Amino acid sequence: MIVETGHFALVLAFALALVQFAVPLVGARTGDARLMAVGGPAAVAGFALVVLSFFALTAAYVQSDFSVANVWENSHSLKPMLYKVTGVWGNHEGSMLLWVLILTFFGALVAWFSGNLPATLRANVLSIQGLIGAAFLLFILATSNPFARINPAPIEGRDLNPILQDIGLAVHPPLLYLGYVGFSVCFSFAVAALIEGRIDAAWARWVRPWTLAAWIFLTGGIAMGSYWAYYELGWGGWWFWDPVENASFLPWLSGTALLHSAIVMEKRSALKIWTLLLAILTFSLSLLGTFLVRSGVLTSVHAFATDPSRGLFILAILVFFIGGSLSLFALRASSLTQGGLFQPISREGALVLNNLFLTTATATVLIGTLYPLLVEAVTGDKISVGAPFFNMTFVPLVVPLLLAVPFGPLLAWKRGDLAGVAQRLFGTAGGALLAVMIALFFIDGTGVLAALGIGLAVWLMLGAVTDLALKAGIGNVGARVAVRRFVGLPRSVFGTALAHFGLGITTLGIVAVTSLEIEEIAVMRPGDTLTAAGYTLRFEEISPYRGPNYTEDQGRFVYFDAAGRRVGEIVSSKRLYTARQMPTTEAGIATRGFSQLYVSLGDPTADGGVVVRVWWKPLVLLIWLGGVVMMAGGTVSLLDRRLRIGAPAARRERVARPAEAAAE
Repeated sequence: MIVETGHFALVLAFALALVQFAVPLVGARTGDARLMAVGGPAAVAGFALVVLSFFALTAAYVQSDFSVANVWENSHSLKPMLYKVTGVWGNHEGSMLLWVLILTFFGALVAWFSGNLPATLRANVLSIQGLIGAAFLLFILATSNPFARINPAPIEGRDLNPILQDIGLAVHPPLLYLGYVGFSVCFSFAVAALIEGRIDAAWARWVRPWTLAAWIFLTGGIAMGSYWAYYELGWGGWWFWDPVENASFLPWLSGTALLHSAIVMEKRSALKIWTLLLAILTFSLSLLGTFLVRSGVLTSVHAFATDPSRGLFILAILVFFIGGSLSLFALRASSLTQGGLFQPISREGALVLNNLFLTTATATVLIGTLYPLLVEAVTGDKISVGAPFFNMTFVPLVVPLLLAVPFGPLLAWKRGDLAGVAQRLFGTAGGALLAVMIALFFIDGTGVLAALGIGLAVWLMLGAVTDLALKAGIGNVGARVAVRRFVGLPRSVFGTALAHFGLGITTLGIVAVTSLEIEEIAVMRPGDTLTAAGYTLRFEEISPYRGPNYTEDQGRFVYFDAAGRRVGEIVSSKRLYTARQMPTTEAGIATRGFSQLYVSLGDPTADGGVVVRVWWKPLVLLIWLGGVVMMAGGTVSLLDRRLRIGAPAARRERVARPAEAAAE
């Protein structure tokens, strides 16, 4: 019965989404406050109904109710409880239900925290959110019903895709969807502003927290997905420029540009039209990512759907929202007031430069991702665009952007002094140069590019520290005053510095593991040894092991340091999931500081040996640690009262109180 309840809740949620779309929109056009007020309760009620539906599907998984086709196809009675729960979104239908759950969650948040918005803007934003929700609820009900029954019910399920039976799946998709769907709020604000034909700095102040929250979650989702693929797939890589990886990277790039553009609009009332366009494009790229993963046009470990009818439905949604919003933008953009003026050498100018590089990089990745699909659709020929293309086009755009990052926060608004900022960054440049020389000392002469990359990473990290030091007056005022100033700095300043510092950490990890990684491949038998990066790895044995829903052959290795001292043990295995008869490779990883010794078992040989691949990955953990630091920076910025949604109302209240006191 609970399954039917979940299905009926989705039908009611679809009906409410239509109400949420139509009634507030009519109210905003006619000026009827009662109609405009319908949007908030409709959004909250729709969220509650989708929660009920999601709970019903989760209950079916927990109870191993194989009369539900979705549960039968993606679960097994012997599967650990954790993976029964995470299996809810480890498939197309369940993942789309999670998508809609998060979408309605953001709609409810807008309803709860937008009391200080103008009534018409609030009504239009909730209306657009309702329209997006209605489109995807219709998609689920028409093509991807997660509650479809099987009669008679099978005795046992087919089990979840083995590579998805991992703790990373519990974290990666929800974080990624919180980022994808979070940008829907920015999109709704942009369309609402176009409908009203009015946009100002207050609009940017309302949009910026939503942009920042979505960016934080998307950063975490991409980092978690990268780490999951790194350790779960046994291939030893952290990024492959896979089309589905690119699908999540594209909205991150444009969302980063949107975040910086909104700062200019809020502070200087400039870049208004450009910020609107970025808000539309960022969510459009999120929709494009949803289409690529669920249309069947891509073959990837990340892709779920293979049904072309679903792809056509999502393509129709894509065309409707992207085409409709861009058409509205073309019609109304000319009627919007232009933003304020500023000199090229200024903080605004630095942020425009940031946007220029980021949007160009976004276009480069987009072309490399879609071009093979277009060629195949037009000519039928299959071509691939791999890492060489992206490295040759993307990296030259990113390097100058990273070089410019420390300058931006130190430039003044409207008109800056580039020479003065360069002087204040002399210490940072000296530290980066020292890092290059130290790296060259330890790296052979062929590692010049690696040393320069390390210097670039140090430049970013020291630049963030320098920004905080200069704003606190360290070196120019007494210690007490400097500490007081440092503690009193706005949280957004700390957040910006943390995010830029995290970018430097990630850059350092990428440069180190890309340039200095060591790989060894050998056929090994018990007792054989292999040397990599000063460590000696000895193959001890292969032994069988039985898990709850799989069997595996575990290879046990012992490794020693250069002095011959035993350091630890590594276990790598080849696993077979019995229900699907699907093999996986479980890598063995030993962490040494921020570096890792990575061991992957290959196929057995005819003479009783086994192929073993060993990597030494220097500073590889910094790649994901930097992502965590960037998330922390965004969170600190979000906690700044000036950036929270309620800030404008609070500011008006503080202004009103002195006025009342003066009147008394």
